Amino acid sequence: MNKQLLVDVRPFDISRTQIDESIKENGGRLVVKGILQRAESKNQNGRVYPREVLMKEVQKYSETQVTERRALGELDHPDSSVVNLNNASHNVLEMHWKGDDLLGTVEILSTPAGNILKELFKSGIKLGISSRGLGSVETIKEADGEDATVQVQPDFELIAFDFVSNPSTQGAFLRPVNESVQKNTPQSNIEGIINSIMRG
Repeated sequence: MNKQLLVDVRPFDISRTQIDESIKENGGRLVVKGILQRAESKNQNGRVYPREVLMKEVQKYSETQVTERRALGELDHPDSSVVNLNNASHNVLEMHWKGDDLLGTVEILSTPAGNILKELFKSGIKLGISSRGLGSVETIKEADGEDATVQVQPDFELIAFDFVSNPSTQGAFLRPVNESVQKNTPQSNIEGIINSIMRG
């Protein structure tokens, strides 16, 4: 089977209170926690990651990338099987399982992309977390007339977790807790934040 780039997005929910507390507790650094990926759950594009496949890759990723402080991720959807250091925005500090949910602690870096990410979080912009990997898939026919399930195969290799502004699948965002009501559109907010960072 041919390997392909597999990108799956899920909402990353964090409240403004949690963001403010994190910055205060970490000397100005922003450290966020949330669900990075979910096993045995059919996502919006019909893809399922078997628990044993995901567990094996997560363990490998933890032992190499995370423990060596190089579990870097990018801001937005890269179409690459490598992490571009010019666009690195965050580093995964730890990962652990709670049932079928893979939870993680992520440090936002003081890089150009990381500063943009931090300001987006602080402005209450809804973001998604996206797992990026290489692997093959197999379509499994459903007996009861449901849509076919696409199962990720054991050759799956985890590359990174990226923060993304737009979901690749419909309905991938939930509203964050304590989200302030803003009259500006999210797009104009994002552009304003990026412009102010670029101007210094």
